[in-house]
Amino acid sequence: MTTSRPARLRVGVVGAGRVGPALAAALALAGHRPVAASGVSDASRRRAEALLPGVPLVEPAEVLARSELVLLTVPDDALPALVAGLAETGAVRPGQLIAHASGRYGTAVLGPATRAGGLPLALHPVMTFTGSAVDVQRLAGCSFGVTAPLELRLAAEALVIEMGGEPEWIEERDRPLYHAALALGANHLVTLVAQSLELLRTAGVEAPDRMLGPLLGAALDNALRSGDAALTGPVARGDAGTVAAHLAELRAHAPGALPGYLAMARTTADRALDHGLLRPEAAQELLGVLADGPGPDEGGTEGDEDR
Repeated sequence: MTTSRPARLRVGVVGAGRVGPALAAALALAGHRPVAASGVSDASRRRAEALLPGVPLVEPAEVLARSELVLLTVPDDALPALVAGLAETGAVRPGQLIAHASGRYGTAVLGPATRAGGLPLALHPVMTFTGSAVDVQRLAGCSFGVTAPLELRLAAEALVIEMGGEPEWIEERDRPLYHAALALGANHLVTLVAQSLELLRTAGVEAPDRMLGPLLGAALDNALRSGDAALTGPVARGDAGTVAAHLAELRAHAPGALPGYLAMARTTADRALDHGLLRPEAAQELLGVLADGPGPDEGGTEGDEDR
């Protein structure tokens, strides 16, 4: 396929989690036709019914039989086995577009399908998904990490644009680092914000979300605009006494948050030093406080995992 604008395609979704139905719904708005989806859980079935009304739920092999463009939207760890199984059973047709939405993988993971004649695309939306109709709206202006063979690059980028997204070309070898960067920024941000909300509630704040909203919005905007130059707070200033007081309070009231605070404070100090914001003489006492770390019985607790 060499055209920069794909023909109207019959679209199938294998894995009706939070991502697949939203992508198919966005393609439907561009004139493509979702024709089949597969989903196992009750939640998957509800999502498919809400975002892809009238689209039948069938087995994965049947999804491929009905589709010209197949979206493989399963968890990262399940993707290699799924691709291998579909190829081994002869479900992949020559000339069929096979796309996945994993950030971790490029097109190499689609190797079995490619050898069967499929046309491989990696189209990863850089967005967090709720599994509701709002996800389709959020795709407007959303970046997609795109990887595809050179001859399919224009088609891949055109599909992203039709979904309302902005294509960003990622080389195959760079996919794991690209995905690690996104996880560091987005997944860990949720953890940090959730911990901050909990600590504010413990401190007696009745509306911690209202308190944090403007502060975090400004911090995010400043960081995106200025990078390390936006660093502020007691660590960046070298206020060792304030940081020591923080550590004492966390040990007393929220020991599970202590390892994360220490790790981020040490990293912040290093970056502030490198950027010239933290004076070396002020850093010495601060780093001494941070080097003490939690006591032997003050390790953190395991947190929730996110995709």
